[in-house]
Amino acid sequence: MTTNPIDPNRVYLTGENSFIRLSRQDGGPQTTRISHWRILLSPAGPGHVLFLKSDAVEDEVLIYSDNIGMTRWLQGAIESYLFEEFADESIPVTEAEFTKSGDGRAFWTERIEGDEDIISLTWYDFLDPFMLVNPAGSNPDRPLGVYSCFTPARNAQITINGQVVQGSVSLEMRGDRQSSTACLAWSETWVGP
Repeated sequence: MTTNPIDPNRVYLTGENSFIRLSRQDGGPQTTRISHWRILLSPAGPGHVLFLKSDAVEDEVLIYSDNIGMTRWLQGAIESYLFEEFADESIPVTEAEFTKSGDGRAFWTERIEGDEDIISLTWYDFLDPFMLVNPAGSNPDRPLGVYSCFTPARNAQITINGQVVQGSVSLEMRGDRQSSTACLAWSETWVGP
C-alpha cells in the first residue's frame, strides 16, 4: 500500500516570496527588511508586490504592486502571520512595474520601478538550496502550511534610487541547514484548511 501523495489542504497561493533582512552589525537588530512576492495563482489573481521597511526610508513601510487587490488579499491572508507591519492595509500601495534578471546560480536581481522610485534587489554568493516544509497545522500560531525551495545567499544588495542601503546579510540555521537572512524562496506554495 502506498501513501496518498496529495496534500488534503486547499491551495491559497503559489509563486515566490524572496526576502532580504539586513543588519548594520552581525547578529544586531535588523535595520532593513524586504519581502518580494511574485504570485502565479491566488484567489485575487497573479501579480507582484514588494514590502519594504528600512532605516534608509526612516523606518516607514512602503508597498509597491502591480495588483492592489492581490496585495490586500495577501496582507490579510499571509503577511498577517509573517510580519504584522506589512499586513497594515491602511498603508498606501504604489503602482509599479516588476522585472527580473539573473540565473539563480551566480546572482538574481529584482527591479521595481514606480513613478518616483526605482528599487533594485540583488542576491549573490549562494549556498546550497533546500526545501522548507511546514505542513498546515504544524505551527500552533499559524494554521497555514508552506512548502518552498530556499536558496540562501551569503550576500545581497538593495538600492533605492541609486543609493545602496547599508547593512549586511547574516548567516543563520534553519532546521539543520545553513541558511541566511537573504533567500530566494521559489516554488512557494501556501496551503490551509
